[in-house]
Amino acid sequence: MAGVTPAATVKPTRVLVVDDSAIVRKLLTDALRGQPDIEVVGAASDPFMARDLILRHEPDVVTLDVEMPRMDGLTFLGRLMEHHPVPVIIVSSLTQSGSAASIEALRLGAVDVIPKPGGPYSVGQVTERLIQRIRGLRATPMRLTRAAAERPAGAGRAPAAAGSWRKLNGLILVGASTGGTQAIEGLLTRLPADTPPIAIVQHMPAAFTRAFADRLNGSCPMTVREAQGGEWLERGVAYIAPGDRHMVLEGAGLRVRTALKNGPLVQYQRPAVDVLFHSAARLHGAPMVALLLTGMGADGADGMVALRKAGVETIAEDEQSCVVFGMPKEAIARGGASQVATLWAMPSLIHAALSRPSAVSETTRPAAQTGAPQGPS
Repeated sequence: MAGVTPAATVKPTRVLVVDDSAIVRKLLTDALRGQPDIEVVGAASDPFMARDLILRHEPDVVTLDVEMPRMDGLTFLGRLMEHHPVPVIIVSSLTQSGSAASIEALRLGAVDVIPKPGGPYSVGQVTERLIQRIRGLRATPMRLTRAAAERPAGAGRAPAAAGSWRKLNGLILVGASTGGTQAIEGLLTRLPADTPPIAIVQHMPAAFTRAFADRLNGSCPMTVREAQGGEWLERGVAYIAPGDRHMVLEGAGLRVRTALKNGPLVQYQRPAVDVLFHSAARLHGAPMVALLLTGMGADGADGMVALRKAGVETIAEDEQSCVVFGMPKEAIARGGASQVATLWAMPSLIHAALSRPSAVSETTRPAAQTGAPQGPS
């Protein structure tokens, strides 16, 4: 048919695989070479070989191990993002050191992290996730940056004295995917220690979310921990949904606790932002504000619509500060965002949303007066 480009002529995504393990290189390259829309342009056992292959083949995507000889993956990634930016997917071991290094790699500009085969993840699960990520990168424009999006000087700092935050009651909901580790850190470091409780879903495999929470706990004013399920939400604490578990909120008023569920993937994800948002939309009496940050796909868009219909203030990240303007864009298109703002404007907007008379009037008596467990106050 005239004017239609045959599928066979679509240029495949060119991928370079970098890993010091010959077994892992073969597993990944064999799986990728079986896809008609992906071309493996080479495989390197160390960063020096990878550098030469990148200059020779100009790949669209690089998969990178972080624990390698001659030059570690983090050092190589930092130099690559500075001199020759290209989307990098980290393929890392589930060891404590491997997980911590992977979180640092995301801060340095890697777009995603997936586990190496072994342990709880089969070869098929890993390669399927990798193929999905490569295809997602092809479909979604990205803004590659080091150490998060560029920030205007002084932007996004807490909008008022700490005492004014102590008067706020409520709950803050956050969902993010690609680019979200940088965005979440940028947000939490600009909120005070006594911020109302925060429930966060960041797309990330199991084992990596604990390292992510530990990193944030060391850099943010509030306490940050991986949710265990069953804990009552407390002021000054941010709860990260654990990888491979959906996190929901249960309760009423200011007595809200977490629960962890297995369940099917939602929008190809577990944990899914939609699951968290829909559970929060069913709560009664708790003032809330919900943020949907950078990420590929549509997870969180439907949940944000449900929250807005329930009267919750919903804020989608503006394209200006997004690494990937995918999830927020979809929420905006569906009418789920009551506001659109850059990441650095969000602390002020959170404060304003939880300061409104309608939010204050819906709060219940403090738990200490009712004998109830401590809730988000």
